[in-house]
Amino acid sequence: MKFTYVVSCQLYGIHKRSGDPRAQDILKLMATYPSLRVAYIDEVEEPSKDRSKKINQKAYYSTLVKAALPKSIDPSEPVQNLDQVIYRIKLPGPAILGEGKPENQNHAIIFTRGEGLQTIDMNQDNYMEEALKMRNLLQEFLRSMMGVSSLAWFMSNQENSFVTIGQRLLANPLKVRFHYGHPDVFDRLFHLTRGGVSKASKVINLSEDIFAGFNSTLREGNVTHHEYIQVGKGRDVGLNQISMFEAKIANGNGEQTLSRDIYRLGHRFDFFRMLSCYFTTIGFYYSTLITVLTVYVFLYGRLYLVLSGLEEGLSTQPAIRDNKPLQVALASQSFVQIGFLMALPMLMEIGLEKGFRTALSEFILMQLQLAPVFFTFSLGTKTHYYGRTLLHGGAKYRPTGRGFVVFHAKFADNYRLYSRSHFVKGIELLVLLLVYQIFGHTYRSAVAYILITVSMWFMVGTWLFAPFLFNPSGFEWQKIVDDWTDWNKWISNRGGIGVPPEKSWESWWEEEQEHLQHSGKRGIVAEILLSLRFFIYQYGLVYHLNIAKKTKSVLVYGISWLVIFLILFVMKTVSVGRRKFSAEFQLVFRLIKGLIFVTFVSILVTLIVLPHMTLQDIIVCILAFMPTGWGILLIAQACKPVVHKAGLWPSVRTLARGFEIVMGLLLFTPVAFLAWFPFVSEFQTRMLFNQAFSRGLQISRILGGQRKDRSSRNKE
Repeated sequence: MKFTYVVSCQLYGIHKRSGDPRAQDILKLMATYPSLRVAYIDEVEEPSKDRSKKINQKAYYSTLVKAALPKSIDPSEPVQNLDQVIYRIKLPGPAILGEGKPENQNHAIIFTRGEGLQTIDMNQDNYMEEALKMRNLLQEFLRSMMGVSSLAWFMSNQENSFVTIGQRLLANPLKVRFHYGHPDVFDRLFHLTRGGVSKASKVINLSEDIFAGFNSTLREGNVTHHEYIQVGKGRDVGLNQISMFEAKIANGNGEQTLSRDIYRLGHRFDFFRMLSCYFTTIGFYYSTLITVLTVYVFLYGRLYLVLSGLEEGLSTQPAIRDNKPLQVALASQSFVQIGFLMALPMLMEIGLEKGFRTALSEFILMQLQLAPVFFTFSLGTKTHYYGRTLLHGGAKYRPTGRGFVVFHAKFADNYRLYSRSHFVKGIELLVLLLVYQIFGHTYRSAVAYILITVSMWFMVGTWLFAPFLFNPSGFEWQKIVDDWTDWNKWISNRGGIGVPPEKSWESWWEEEQEHLQHSGKRGIVAEILLSLRFFIYQYGLVYHLNIAKKTKSVLVYGISWLVIFLILFVMKTVSVGRRKFSAEFQLVFRLIKGLIFVTFVSILVTLIVLPHMTLQDIIVCILAFMPTGWGILLIAQACKPVVHKAGLWPSVRTLARGFEIVMGLLLFTPVAFLAWFPFVSEFQTRMLFNQAFSRGLQISRILGGQRKDRSSRNKE
């Protein structure tokens, strides 16, 4: 299956026609070894193409044959060996123009396959021991393969480091290697009497393979690692497929954290083996979760220092203002946080296999192809799905497909996949960074601000725009127009029974909340408590409005809530009016909307003129009230049965749709702006995809343009 064995015998056709016994010997050889192929030059008489001349002329064919095994064999009759033609390639004339042997070899090259070609004379031996050296020999011809895309390259390097130096270290000396995939060989009798090789309980055993290793180790078995054979594996090459795969693994690790197996292993291991087990299984995902949570805690803490005035007071002290070691520490952690550390195992593996100079050059090339963007985005995927599984459970298998998926993903598809895991969190961090900048820029040095926030700005940009950056044709204008049409259709479609999430926003939105309904009381309480951070955040902002005139009364916070409820009431009124009056009393409904708009403008002008409301106040109000509305929405989703009974669920759905539209516009606008410039799409394709794909994309654009021209002419 891995190679082709072709015997090139140029005289086989002549021997066969003349009844030479050597032809029967070759036939017998082919019948004995069905995978054997014989190539020869067939010389036949064919009628002349010139009909005026009724003479035959010789034609030459390069022919490949195999043994044609008989369909039914009667034991009483002798077996007749026959050959079957696989390929016949007509030659322009006689093939043997020079020496027989080289011509014999050259005509048969077309019937071989693969990248290596070995020629062996019939009087040369190639016995078993020599054949075992073939793998090492073929490594000499190993060239750097052309990757499909930069993402495929990152994933293959990551996988390669895990299955080589990673597995060796886990097996020896850590002794915490488990089962991670299908090529492992099991002691059949041992596992047959101990519950089999996998556990199949719903949800908890989502990552079924590693539980085989847990099962074996708990029963005093030992999982070792020996590298005898190499097994190829299909891997994902598109960001959406990679993210679904990582989501499945993160969900599986969340369920492992909650499982009895890890609990029992932790109790039975010695201290050092316990730590090794922790950091090579669930500890990696827990550390990732803590890393992202630290960013949130750091930003909310900084926001508290800014809004309370503590940061301004502390910055006036020389001991803190001129703290150079702190600035160096912040710069170094920013460097690590951007994602360079994730590439360290790959760097070591490439260094061991190909040399550290090659490893360094590939590492630099990976940075140029935006590896930090990919790894930072991957950080968000792992954090979201691992954290959600810990809070609510409900992990499920996610089919990734693993086909050839270098195609353009629609904006709506990207939004559905990354809305909750990346976009919402990215926008929250963006708002925190903006508020931190607005209220702290007057007394803070630019260098200190950059050192503190550069990695967070990088994380925000990555979480919001990486799916579009790694999307083939992500900045092509025609694709952008089609995506916008598809997005509008999806966001406005009503849901219902049998309507899939891909067709309607309502169906997708309902499906996104299913984990809340199965999480139990603890998960609901945790969700509500986490949502309260938006209200505390709003409390800190409203007292810094110029319109508040530095008043510390609780009345200011109460008025801010009154404004929020007034906005929600107006939205509800417009929504009800659109459903009930837009068809029959269209003029009245438009007058009501116009009146609401005039009233809003009048109030805004009055606030600006009389209490001296500034442009900064308007921006801060938007930055304060939007997250508060999102917090209300999250609490309403967590308390869905209560909201349903109160009859407020349609209003919650309307509010949610409004937020989704605003988020979609925030994401779509920069992408559409960049798509105006043709060089952005060219740069993206050349940088992130291989040369063959880039050329194919250009050709498809040309052909697509020609088709559109033809269709428009036909319409005319």
